[in-house]
Amino acid sequence: MTQPMPPDHSEPPARPHPEPAPQYPHAAPQYPQAAPAAPAAPQYPQAAPQYPDAAPSQYSPAAPPYPQAAPVPPQYPEAPASLPPVPDQHPHPHHIDTDRGRVFLSADQRRTDATAVGNLLLHVPNFLCSLFVVALVSLFFGGLGIVVILAWLASGALVFHRPTESALARHVLRLRYPTPQERAKLEPVWREVTARAGIEGRNYELWVEDSDSLNAVAAAGHIVGVTRFAMNRLPNGELAAVMAHELGHHVGGHAWSSLLGYWYALPGRVAWRVLKASFGFMFKVSRAFGCFGIGFLVLFVGGIALATITSFFGLPLLILAVPYALAAVGRRAELRADEHAAVLGFAPMLAAVLDKLHRQEQAQQTQLAAQNGGRPVEESALARLLSSHPDHYTRLHHLQPYLQPQGGPQPQGL
Repeated sequence: MTQPMPPDHSEPPARPHPEPAPQYPHAAPQYPQAAPAAPAAPQYPQAAPQYPDAAPSQYSPAAPPYPQAAPVPPQYPEAPASLPPVPDQHPHPHHIDTDRGRVFLSADQRRTDATAVGNLLLHVPNFLCSLFVVALVSLFFGGLGIVVILAWLASGALVFHRPTESALARHVLRLRYPTPQERAKLEPVWREVTARAGIEGRNYELWVEDSDSLNAVAAAGHIVGVTRFAMNRLPNGELAAVMAHELGHHVGGHAWSSLLGYWYALPGRVAWRVLKASFGFMFKVSRAFGCFGIGFLVLFVGGIALATITSFFGLPLLILAVPYALAAVGRRAELRADEHAAVLGFAPMLAAVLDKLHRQEQAQQTQLAAQNGGRPVEESALARLLSSHPDHYTRLHHLQPYLQPQGGPQPQGL
């Protein structure tokens, strides 16, 4: 048997699967000479808005656009569309400035002065006669007669009913609403008048009459009407004087008291016209029978008149004097309205309007004289007593204290 050989330690034993040694490059790795470039900033569709005072920066990226980022030019105040009108170098002496605001607001917007109270008292006989006529008519309604009387008594409230006032203005006074152009001319003047008086102008309605005469009217409780001539031909100061005069009728209660008295006197007036027409017809018939028929008519009418006078304690005789008394009260109301306009500072303008009215009346008298063959038409004394307006010189006389300059030197007595 062979004996095993002792191990030889001169060479290491071979590995069954020798691993290859790592291969290292003989040269150092090659690195790029420059640093890699940074990613480029995102490109936006539009550049940032350029402002005139900001310097451009090359270090900061462009800012993102805003919605509607178009550069907006600086906004300057727009020039007025039209320049203000150049003031007239030679304005009318009765032109007034209507740009003022309210001066004050009077606590007493409307009152009932002595003229209005007197007007109501003078209409009492007419009211009683109308009540008698309504009572006679109510007899035809039997048991509903008292309802007819009460309805007539309550109908006086219609004087202050706005739709009734409008119907009165349109159908009785022949007025109409102003057009927008006419309203633009009337309202500034009306605001000036009511501002000076301390009156709320919106409580009243402005109306226009298609007339070529110089006139105005205050009716019912809230109507102020002027003619087309007054609106278009008068300076605004004189138009304001006319409106202030009519406002004086409203403030003093003249307008509503006159209309109320007229309304309650209407049945009596209608009955009187019916009787007058009946007597006229009977007189024409009696003439066919000669003197006998006329004598019978006189006795018949005289008997009725005597019975009426004795039954009502002479009230019908008082009624005969009522028209003259009412005319006197009406003249006083006109003077009070003139005073109201003068106190508001329209005395010179009102005097000019009165002068134009006087010349208009003189022209009418001249025309009547020409139609009368050149002979002037004289006004009777009774006609002057029945006039509802004072004459020209009386009105000017009452305006004199307001036309004289204030604060001037006073005459010294001896």
